[in-house]
Amino acid sequence: MTLDHVSMSLLESGLDDIRNAPKDDGVVRLIVCRPKIETRKILDVVELDKEIGMVGDNWSDRGSSSTPDNSSDIEAQLTIMNSRVISLMTGSDEQWELAGDQLYIDMDISRNNLAPGTQIKIGSAVVEVSKKPHTGCKKFSNRFGVDALKFVSTPLGKELCLRGINTRIVESGIVKTGDVVKKI
Repeated sequence: MTLDHVSMSLLESGLDDIRNAPKDDGVVRLIVCRPKIETRKILDVVELDKEIGMVGDNWSDRGSSSTPDNSSDIEAQLTIMNSRVISLMTGSDEQWELAGDQLYIDMDISRNNLAPGTQIKIGSAVVEVSKKPHTGCKKFSNRFGVDALKFVSTPLGKELCLRGINTRIVESGIVKTGDVVKKI
């Protein structure tokens, strides 16, 4: 799927809306499972398991080049993106899944609001924000454009976590689209 890439000026024009995302009580807008590489499945409900990650997702099988033994990186067990950011980049929620994240939430996920170590309750599960930053890559640039990659990679983009956040599951539970997301 090819997207029309959004210009830097249009991306920057959305910063106020992104900054105005709820600080304490957000909402799950989209759940995406990745059963295989480059395969996405949109779900209404999912189980988050602190050992295997999102049930049905390939995180535990895929491994990571960032770990010494190429095992799955617990610090990137579940990725979350601000729904306002991805909406700005795509213009249509039917294309959000291309970002590759698992949860898209309407909530301020900036480092100021959700510092590493902060726990958030999502449905009946609890996740903890990782120190490891979530960064854009070549796939992200190809899908959303060079301006989008630059936008999320600026110092402000990193502070606001415009590319998203990495988390690990600390309490297993069920998450549904529309569930409240609360800082603990």
